[in-house]
Amino acid sequence: MAALFLGAMGQTSLTTAMPAIVADLGGFDRYTWALTSYLVAAAVTTPIVGRLADLHGRRVFFVVGLLILIVGSAPAALATTMTQLVALRAIQGIGGGIVMSNCIIAIADLFAPEERGKAQGLVGAVVFLATVAGPLVAGLVTDQWSWRLIFAVNVVAGLAVLIVVLRTFPALRPEVDDRALDPAGMAALALAVTPIMVGASLAGEGHALTSPRVGGLLAFGLAMAAVFVLIESRAAAPVMPLGIYRDRTVAASVALTALASFGLYATVLFVPLFVQSVQGVSATGSGGILAPLGLGVVFGAVASGQLQSRAGGSYRLHGVAGGLLLSGGTWLLSTMGPQTGLGVVSAYLAVAGVGVGWITTVVTVAVQNAVPFASVGVATAALQFFRQVSGSLGLAVLGAALSLRFASRFEAGLSDAVRTAVAPEQLEALRSDPRVLADPVAADALRASLAETGPEAAETAEDLIGGLNAAVAGAVGDALVLCAAVTAIGVVAGLWLKPGAAGEATPAASS
Repeated sequence: MAALFLGAMGQTSLTTAMPAIVADLGGFDRYTWALTSYLVAAAVTTPIVGRLADLHGRRVFFVVGLLILIVGSAPAALATTMTQLVALRAIQGIGGGIVMSNCIIAIADLFAPEERGKAQGLVGAVVFLATVAGPLVAGLVTDQWSWRLIFAVNVVAGLAVLIVVLRTFPALRPEVDDRALDPAGMAALALAVTPIMVGASLAGEGHALTSPRVGGLLAFGLAMAAVFVLIESRAAAPVMPLGIYRDRTVAASVALTALASFGLYATVLFVPLFVQSVQGVSATGSGGILAPLGLGVVFGAVASGQLQSRAGGSYRLHGVAGGLLLSGGTWLLSTMGPQTGLGVVSAYLAVAGVGVGWITTVVTVAVQNAVPFASVGVATAALQFFRQVSGSLGLAVLGAALSLRFASRFEAGLSDAVRTAVAPEQLEALRSDPRVLADPVAADALRASLAETGPEAAETAEDLIGGLNAAVAGAVGDALVLCAAVTAIGVVAGLWLKPGAAGEATPAASS
């Protein structure tokens, strides 16, 4: 749990610090990349490590993953450009992907099938406690000192967790006769996932899908995905056995967890942006606003795990309930406006959080109890893989929606007085990078530049900043409406789960 907490914090810890990072390094058009690069690297790593851990045990990969996480964190504090930060976050993502997949897989090593619900509930609670604690700690550090110290915290915490793992985690070595690897499949997986996710992220920044850069990446990634499927269908020891997806429970669980991830990452990224830019909340405060989301996830994960282990119930019932809560909470968040109170935002976040926690627990238990024990690692890693891929693609899609809707709303909301007083090139700069909402220095510079336009300069400046606020609020709402529509499909995925009793293992899984 300690290792998992550290890896999960890395996924979202920069969300509340991103406005300050963008103000320092620039790159509003790459706002989501510091998070996306971590997810891309973790997604590529997860299924590969899932297979290797099935062959060689979890302990060695805990150690390797933590070391990579620490090595990636140290130089990130010295980054001088957004490109450098994105690259170093990718290194962190490799370590985080190794650590998180091992943690969740280890449940099957340490607990009997009938106890996995409770254990997964606790682990799920830790994941999302970290999801909230990361932004809160990052916001506090950013407000009080500098966003660069966030990475120093990672190094210190990583060393402490490494010592704990070395001293406590059992050196269990699986009894496997055939330890053959699938290097061709591993290479094809990396060559498929990376260009697809990078291409989608570039499209999310406003690059045309038909441009050679984006279109080439997506075409190459899709071609390699086809090659990967061909390799895996013939491999003797595939890194991602395709046969597990023939199981209805596994297929439905993958779909449900991917949709839940789409909603979670969008919520964690866009709500802090909304409360900082629109409502003027500090980075620390925007991290704190996510606390109800984390508490909701903890409650949902633990409650679902306890109900599955003690009272049973069907996987289908649990999956549908989680999908309804998540989609309902996300839709409520899409109704936020400049006048929405923080208490109301907190309530909406709590509803969405309970849904995410509920879904995460039921799908992990369902999958681990549905597959043979020898495939628990790859099956559990598949859930984590699609969770990360969906989160990254969701950020790209919703990031594109945010940028397009912000530009449209900003243009439509400009008054005649602002159009007359502000130079077209200055309006275009604000449309592409509205950092004045998060950077007081930039806001003061804007007011000073308008002071020469006449006696109404102060009113014009406030009119312009108010228009930016309204445009951001509307754009975030539009993006979350799309998010709510996507997560609502999770209810349908929940219906495809088998109605069998939760918390019971199949004979193959029990063996």
